[in-house]
Amino acid sequence: MTDLVRPAILRPSELPSRERGGGARTIPLVNARLGSRKTLSGITEFDPGAAIALHIHNCEETVMVLEGSAVAEIEGVEHALAATDTTWIPAETPHRFRNASDTARMRIYWTYASIDATRTVIATGVTTRIDEEHGVAP
Repeated sequence: MTDLVRPAILRPSELPSRERGGGARTIPLVNARLGSRKTLSGITEFDPGAAIALHIHNCEETVMVLEGSAVAEIEGVEHALAATDTTWIPAETPHRFRNASDTARMRIYWTYASIDATRTVIATGVTTRIDEEHGVAP
């Protein structure tokens, strides 16, 4: 008998967030605990001026700005982004996001093309699984 995977309705306002440090926190959405076998997704909120470290992933990532003004640094080039602007970042491409505002929060929605997505921080060389970072590893 195979496990039955059921569709889900996810309400970010009702889900717990996970502190990432430096004024950023993540709300995990689609992951293996939910039953996903191929993708990971979630929302990361940034306080004014907050940023995440420059990093790479072992798979493709797509990020859409949901709210606020963002700066996406991709391969050393900074790109100003507004709500609904979307990035596609190939595997092993150095990148990071930061909130361009000093007064308002910024929110992004992200999706990884692999349930086994990892993040390697450029400054430290430390690699972690995305689902472990967000406390949703199976």
